[in-house]
Amino acid sequence: MRIQVSRTGGFAGIARNGEVDTSGRADAAEWEALAESALAAGQGSPPRGVPDGFQYRITVDGRSVHCADPRLTDAQRALISRVLKEGA
Repeated sequence: MRIQVSRTGGFAGIARNGEVDTSGRADAAEWEALAESALAAGQGSPPRGVPDGFQYRITVDGRSVHCADPRLTDAQRALISRVLKEGA
């Protein structure tokens, strides 16, 4: 499973991207469960965020959803953090 996260917005407006491929990873099932949960709570189009807040696009195997601060689910927040940390 290929998981991609794109973050835009924020005070400085600096975009950030990360990608993780779960193929062959010992923790692949954990990543995949987290990704499915994050996708389930996402929206098809970018939601309205808050001024200087971050907006995210989560893409899993070509299927994309959008979400924004401060209305992230726990699964979205965890996945975004992990992908941007590991997949930078």
